[in-house]
Amino acid sequence: MSQPVDFYFDFSSPYGYFAASRIDALAARHGRSTVWHPILLGAIFKLTGQQPLTTIPLKGSYALHDLMRSARWFGLPFRMPGKFPVSSIAPCRAYYWLQDRDPAAAKALAQALYRAYFVEDRDISSPEITANVAAKLGHDKSAVLQAVNDAAVKERLRSEVDAAIERGVFGSPYIVVDGEPFWGSDRLDQIEQWLAKGKW
Repeated sequence: MSQPVDFYFDFSSPYGYFAASRIDALAARHGRSTVWHPILLGAIFKLTGQQPLTTIPLKGSYALHDLMRSARWFGLPFRMPGKFPVSSIAPCRAYYWLQDRDPAAAKALAQALYRAYFVEDRDISSPEITANVAAKLGHDKSAVLQAVNDAAVKERLRSEVDAAIERGVFGSPYIVVDGEPFWGSDRLDQIEQWLAKGKW
């Protein structure tokens, strides 16, 4: 049986948002499932010395322009949030808590959290807002808030980030197909080709 496609992303990553809209359908076209892994770019940036694109001189203004253009290319609603970037600790913890119970529901929550941030401009770093997004999908708000502060869930997120770093993940989105890494939403066409025909 073919291995699933591993999809690493940060909830504060607009390019992660773009890739999240397509990765499942792309994988399914080639008989693959996906495993989603939300990560914390802040922890990874401490190792790599990177910083958010929009904060880098010269590159930042281009990045803002490219984000709007890319959203149009992917046909996605998008607005640059008023607060960017934000911590994605609360969304990640809520995701992993739910993933252990219902992986499909966890993906739906991830999509809803991305829309809340990049379409509705809601600050999903707030546990309250994260829980409200989950509640709108039918999940118990108090349970989500409790999970965000649960020691076991905190440890789960730490171990997921450590495992991602160990695998070489340094950005969002970062997609691994049969051991082959691809970084960026602009690599989706290459991923499609790789799944269809194999390595080149």
